Amino acid sequence: MAVQKPKLYLNLYWHMHQPDYRDTISGQYILPWTYLHAMKDYTDMAYHLEANPKAKATFNFVPVLLDQLEDYEEQFLSGHIRDPLLAMLARENLEYLNKDERCLIVDSCFKSHHEKMLEPFAHYQRLLNIYNALQVQGSTASNYLSGQYMADLLVWYHLAWTGESIRRNNAFVQSLLEKGSQFTYDERTALFKLIGELIAGLIPRYKKLQTSGQIEISSTPHYHPILPLLLDFKSTRDAMPFAPLPACTSYPGGRLRAKAHVESAKKSHQKRFGEVPVGMWPAEGAVSQAGLLLMAEQGVTWAATGEGVLANSLHKSSETGAIPSREEYLYRPYRISNGVNEITCFFRDDNLSDKIGFEYSKLHASEAVADFIASLETIHADNDSDEHRVVSVILDGENAWEYYPYNAYYFLNELYEALTEHAHIEMTTFSDVVERANKHKKIDMPDLPQVAAGSWVYGSFSTWIGSADKNLAWDLLCDAKKQYDQVMQSGLLSEMESAACERQLSICEGSDWFWWFGDYNDAVSVQSFDRLYRRNLANLYQLLKVDVPAHLTQAISQGTQAADNVGTMRRGQEVNV
Repeated sequence: MAVQKPKLYLNLYWHMHQPDYRDTISGQYILPWTYLHAMKDYTDMAYHLEANPKAKATFNFVPVLLDQLEDYEEQFLSGHIRDPLLAMLARENLEYLNKDERCLIVDSCFKSHHEKMLEPFAHYQRLLNIYNALQVQGSTASNYLSGQYMADLLVWYHLAWTGESIRRNNAFVQSLLEKGSQFTYDERTALFKLIGELIAGLIPRYKKLQTSGQIEISSTPHYHPILPLLLDFKSTRDAMPFAPLPACTSYPGGRLRAKAHVESAKKSHQKRFGEVPVGMWPAEGAVSQAGLLLMAEQGVTWAATGEGVLANSLHKSSETGAIPSREEYLYRPYRISNGVNEITCFFRDDNLSDKIGFEYSKLHASEAVADFIASLETIHADNDSDEHRVVSVILDGENAWEYYPYNAYYFLNELYEALTEHAHIEMTTFSDVVERANKHKKIDMPDLPQVAAGSWVYGSFSTWIGSADKNLAWDLLCDAKKQYDQVMQSGLLSEMESAACERQLSICEGSDWFWWFGDYNDAVSVQSFDRLYRRNLANLYQLLKVDVPAHLTQAISQGTQAADNVGTMRRGQEVNV
């Protein structure tokens, strides 16, 4: 009797995150990306699991994203809309707009991947053609556009950012797509109402999928900070030995701040999903020995990061520096322990993850799925042991899809169908694997003696520290944190004022600001996030009731080049061009 070959366990891990786009003092949203991704990507990603009940996956919801989703829900309930672009959609009279309002609409409503989100719609393309024809008029171009033009542009932008599952199944949305132009105020308000309903339904939809056992939901330290850098700037040099560091030698009170983000995330998760998260995706997959063990101390069972971290860690742990082949070390979880606390860590297959993020959008859905399955079959066939291999495919759950035809509708549907029907591949969750490994069900989970600090991008922290712009941003934050500590210790603020300051500091500690400082990003995006970061720092000083430093009016970074997927994602490994 032939011995049955062990299965391949597949962890699909979709990371859902948006930084806080609000001005915390005014309450106004500076950028609209949270609600746009909510109505397009977060709806579609839930739909594909609902449509394929045999599929399993893990979703990671960052608390700061959930905060904003609930805030949008409250805006719709109260009727007090604090997102300027969303408010324009529901504005009755669009004929008498001031210059800033007109610019807001035309500057915002062409921001998308035109090939996949604008060009397929002839009426939307016509609106762009009209606008381009007026560009000879310079900054006054929008003066020649009617209120009806503005109405149609607002509707089309929101239709383009509507999930494919909604476009295919909602009769009202289909009627707008068919009509194409001359949208009425009633139609705009109905679309506005639908957006509110979609956002309000998101957390319940994912919670239902969790309750059924089809998905696992993990969390991230609340405001998406780089935990290892809060703990120790010098951890940068594990992967970048000669990297220049900020002038400030360490982040003041970093351990307490790291712990606060983890504790807050646990409370947020329990509030939204009814249970404490078992696992966490450290922001940007950024880990260190100290960072992982801090999470373990807080009861986190598993975490995940990039394969570059694993390679560097194995080198660091090896007496000779030699490590086995990638196929031998990558496809298993590892245990990290200090003898008191332990945590299981999974490592991303960079090749497969980046194929979904950057390559498969260029292929027909069937071709892409066939390539993905074939890659998994090769990993499975190469396994000569009696242990199950574990493959972790990890990427953003929203940013790739606008580069796919139909928001990856066909790709995701065919992918889930193919995986659930495969004889040798089993879709799992991280907790499933940990449980099976602990029960000795033929899953190898060796100890990893030393963790080399790094992230899922190149196995280093180069995206967030180590260049002049990024280091300056850290020094500005350190200065603000020192001022924060002084004011908080003074006892001059009320309990409510102190809480507002702590929240504002948490926002400033997020990783996203540092991500955007660099020449690998396009100038428009860099400038937007640069302004928002400095605005957040200025707001912190204002809430602390101290003078805002004059240098916060000066740009930190410029950006230069067009990036892969407009800079919203980066590959796990550098690609030689």
